[in-house]
Amino acid sequence: MPIRHKATEAGILQPSELELLGRVFQQLKLEGQSPEAREALASRIIANYMAGVVDEAELVSLSRQPLGR
Repeated sequence: MPIRHKATEAGILQPSELELLGRVFQQLKLEGQSPEAREALASRIIANYMAGVVDEAELVSLSRQPLGR
């Protein structure tokens, strides 16, 4: 799963944090999405989380948009 790989690259996270990131990823990934698009999605989710967005609903909302928007 791209989110776990990206999360591992980002640094040490607690199991509860990985669960949160995984739930957000599951909500946002699309059927038939390319591996590159899923990698980009995982990166956006983690970047938003690392920027301090820890509320699941807010993380979903912000991660729908490209970074920097």
